[in-house]
This record gives sequence, C-alpha cells and structure tokens, in this order.
Amino acid sequence: MHELDSAPLSSRRAWWAVAVLTLANVSAFVDRQILSLLVVPIRRDLGIGDVEMSYLMGLSFALFYTLLGVPLGRLADRRSRRGIIGWGLAAWSVMTTLSGLARNFGQLLAARIGVGVGEAALAPAAVSLIADAFPRERRGTAMSVYSLGTFLGSGLAYFVGGAIVGAVSAEAHWHWPIVGTLRPWQSVFLVIGPPGVLMALLFLTVTEPARRARPEARPTHALWRWIRANARLFLAQSVGFALSATVNYGIAAWLATFLVRTHGWTAARAGMVQGTLTMTVGVIGVIAGGRLSDHLVRRGRADGPLLVGMIGAAGMLVCATAYPLVPSASLAVALLVPVNLFAAMPWGAASVAAAEVLPDALRAQGTAAYFFILSLVSGVLGPTAVAVVTQQLFGGDAQLRYGLATVSAVGMAATLVLLAVARAPYRQAIARG
Repeated sequence: MHELDSAPLSSRRAWWAVAVLTLANVSAFVDRQILSLLVVPIRRDLGIGDVEMSYLMGLSFALFYTLLGVPLGRLADRRSRRGIIGWGLAAWSVMTTLSGLARNFGQLLAARIGVGVGEAALAPAAVSLIADAFPRERRGTAMSVYSLGTFLGSGLAYFVGGAIVGAVSAEAHWHWPIVGTLRPWQSVFLVIGPPGVLMALLFLTVTEPARRARPEARPTHALWRWIRANARLFLAQSVGFALSATVNYGIAAWLATFLVRTHGWTAARAGMVQGTLTMTVGVIGVIAGGRLSDHLVRRGRADGPLLVGMIGAAGMLVCATAYPLVPSASLAVALLVPVNLFAAMPWGAASVAAAEVLPDALRAQGTAAYFFILSLVSGVLGPTAVAVVTQQLFGGDAQLRYGLATVSAVGMAATLVLLAVARAPYRQAIARG
C-alpha cells in the first residue's frame, strides 16, 4: 500500500474512502467496547475487581494508543494514509484474536495494549484523508459518516457480547479446533477478531486524495510551535471534547453492568437494549450533529463545530445525570434515548474542529495530538473514574448508579465551560486560514 498522491478525488471515490474508513471504525469499536458486556465472567474467571476491570477497558488501551498516536500521525503526514490504516487494522484484529487466548490478567492486559497500538493508526490518518477529500462545507457530514462507525461498532459489540453470553451458561466451555477449550468470553474474541484482517484488504481499493501541502513543508518542531502559539485554543478544545468523551466511555463501559446490578437485568438483555439504542439513536445523533455543523458554517457561524459540541454537552448534563437515579428500569431506558442522541451529536463536528484549525501541513500529526489528549483523558478516566467514584465515594459495587451520575454531571459541566472558552480563539484561527 504505497502513497498515491492523486488528483482531487471524484465524489464517488471520496465517499468510497469514507465508507471503507467507516468499516474500519466499526471494527475498532467492536474490538474496543466488547469488554463492557463481559465484566462478570472476566472478573469471575480472572479473580479481579472493578478497578482492575477498568484498566482492561480503559488504561491498557489508552496508554499506548495515545503514546503512538503522534508518531503515527507524523508518519501519515508523509506516507500513505491508507497503508498506515490498513496495516493498523490488521494488527489490532490479530491482537483482539489473541485476547481470546489469554489465561490470566497479565496476558489479557498485554493483548489489550496491542489493540491500542494497532488502533492508534486509524484516527489521525482517517481525519487527514477525509479533510483532503472534501471541501469545508461538506466535511461535517463526511466526518459524521465516518464517526457513525463508533456507534455501529459499539452497538455490534453489545449485541455480539450479549448474545454469546446469553447463549450459554456461565460455567460452559466452547471447544475450538487447534486452540482447544475456551470460556464463552474468550470465544467472543475469536469470533470478532479475524474478520478485521480480511477487512484490511479493502484499503487497497482506496485512492489517496491530493494533499493540500507538500510533505517537505512539515518541519520537525512545527506542531509544537503551533500548539504553544495557540495553547488556549488547543487545550480548551481538546480537553473539552476529551471530558465529553470521558462521560461517554464511562457510560459505555458500565451501562450494562448498571442495568444488571441496579435493575436485575441479564447481561444479554442489557446488551440488546444498549446495542439497539447505540446503533439507531446514536447513528441518528452523529449524522444530525454533522449536518447541523455544516448548516451553521454555511450560515456564517465559523465556530459551528464547537456549538454542536456544547449542545450535546448541555443535553447530556441533564439526561445522563438523571437516568441512573430514576427508580424504574423503563424510565431509565426512556432517558437513555436522548442520552444516546446527545452523546453522539458532537463527534463528527469534533473531528472537523480538530482538522480545521490546524495548518494543512500539520493536519495528521496535529489531529494525533488532539486524539492524544482526548484518548488519554477519556480512556483512562472514563471507565476508571466511574469505578473509583463508586468505590471511594459511595461505598461499593451496589452504588454504581451514583458513580455514573456523578461522573456525568461533573464531566459535562466542565465540557460546556471549556468549549465556551475555545470559541473566540477558534473563530480567530479559522479567519487566519
């Protein structure tokens, strides 16, 4: 998969690239979110608690995902973006498969780190490629289509995990050729991992769009000089969206467990409901957010992507704080409908915001720096903050509802403040071009 700096892409080729990138994003989030449906059996079989489980869902992935993001982003500013993503997809799919062979906490932790290493190749190169393939007034919609892979992938993870866990008893074993006897949760990884290796071949059919700046225009320290010169914008925007993602990841990691512990549901039922909401309302939300961002930009609101992020945060502040505290499961699920809508709304716009304020020559590595902050903050804090707040402030596993409500309220209030701070310097950066 070598670099093909082609002429500007036709609309058909540009949307085909988005379609393949969206499939890769689906694969990434299936592999990333599947653990949230497997909390109970993994805890039981590996003899670990909620905090250790949160490391598997967050820290193990986020640490290397973030550390490698900037170097891979810099590489994407020079080399074939489709090749980087294709190889990364193959790598994280292999590591997902190896997660199914883990026999103890250390082995599973190492495999999840490998998933993070592979997935670090995706976002910076994908955002850069889409930004070069579409004009500014269409980027919000294109980024939103790519971002809907997050919600389709997460929803599929909940469905697959819930269906498999519900299909067999907790003590059952599955027998596989070559690898032998495995627990059901191990078998889940052997089901979802291998298709990604085949999916990586689709990147041979993607055409690289022409870059808007030549590779030699990217000096080594240019990104860090730009960040220092735009520190208020970069930090407020990046940390603002990162805290929004922290709440989302916390809910994604613990929602099924909340429904089991608080309302007595089975894991299979929780997975089906969570998957349905994520794949329907979540997809509607991310597309609506992208279209709204494009509409605001066409109407002269240069900070449209940030306004969409603030609308999503305001809705989440109310709904995501409320759903864990209501007395019935039916009311909680009803509130989860707007939660999924508002949680999804900012993410196409957030990618546009990250790409547009950066100089063209720094777009991939600058986007990687943005995702460095977003992923480090949300990946580490999201699952772990809910677990720690539940244990330390509210006294144990049975109080998970209060941990979820607290993290949602604090995280979304801070998101609103930070994105408001970012608006003026964002408009100035857009005006400078």
